Amino acid sequence: MPVSTDTDRIHLARAIELAEHGRGRVSPNPLVGAVIVRDGEVLGEGWHDRLGGPHAEAEALTAAGDATAATIYVSLEPCCHQGRTPPCTDAILAAGISRVVVASDDPSEKACGRGLGILRDEGVEVEMVDGDLCERARRLNQPFRKHARTGRPWILFKSAMTLDGKVATETGDSKWISGEASRSLAHRWRGELDAVAVGIGTAVADDPRLTARIEGVANQPRRVVFDSLARLPLDSNLVRDASETPLTVVISRAAPRTASAALVASGAEIVVATGENEPARVRSALEQLGAQGVTSILLEGGPHLAGAFLDAGEIDEIRFFIAPIVLGGRRARDPIEGEGPERIAEAMRALTLECERSADDLLISARLREW
Repeated sequence: MPVSTDTDRIHLARAIELAEHGRGRVSPNPLVGAVIVRDGEVLGEGWHDRLGGPHAEAEALTAAGDATAATIYVSLEPCCHQGRTPPCTDAILAAGISRVVVASDDPSEKACGRGLGILRDEGVEVEMVDGDLCERARRLNQPFRKHARTGRPWILFKSAMTLDGKVATETGDSKWISGEASRSLAHRWRGELDAVAVGIGTAVADDPRLTARIEGVANQPRRVVFDSLARLPLDSNLVRDASETPLTVVISRAAPRTASAALVASGAEIVVATGENEPARVRSALEQLGAQGVTSILLEGGPHLAGAFLDAGEIDEIRFFIAPIVLGGRRARDPIEGEGPERIAEAMRALTLECERSADDLLISARLREW
């Protein structure tokens, strides 16, 4: 049933806006916001602020006090199972809420319409939104939705390139193509997602830390290195910081046992990816990471690993910073390698395309899949 009034849409849009406050703080839970209204008056607002903390509906009910015969607007259908907190459907019924307006479904096995069915059975009026508000609410939780449906994390591929599409010189030099404002944005994305991943080539060439080094970060991402032969140096920044920030090294069965054992002894976790080729091993690694609760990964390269992810069909969104410089060079690096299709007609086409300025750079964002 579509939301019936402009007032409904205003309050539901506010619930979606509130949900954003939990970004980077609640994974693997979804982002959720809620607004409670009676007779045109907003009684309370809330959002899921931290993992293990009260859900948005509970926060809004606490803020409202008496919510008898009120309407609650929620960006995601209320949960009906006991998790880290009690079911939100129980709280809604106990409060005497008479109407529930929901922006998007919850595709997880424990939900998937069950909560709304319980509310309807108890005589609560339930309405589901459609159109642009539904799309906004679903996009808010793409990592949660993909993980719920596939068990694998949602992948955001980020890269910085020159005007002629190069990410490094022939010698591998890439610092810095993008400007300071763009690099700050990338650090913010690290803090919002569960993990950040690179290939062994990037790890060796740049010796990165892969942490989110900006103010206001609630949780540092897990660092993931795809390193089939366990070549990551034990004196690298990634290994040295493993006791403070989780490090996962994805190896193949061909990796020497002594090398992988040394990484484990230094504090790294090992994931053994299996499969007949690199795309298959990427999927194997993502399935294992997803089983550990990783719902989102910022893929930062390099080109070889990005190509393997694209060939595996596991890049969900791309964000390219384009800097106002021209590099040239026939052997300069492209952002994505891999096998790729044989014909243009077989290329993946973006579902959406957005463009904005990032100081002197241009940021192009493209969604390849919607979950």
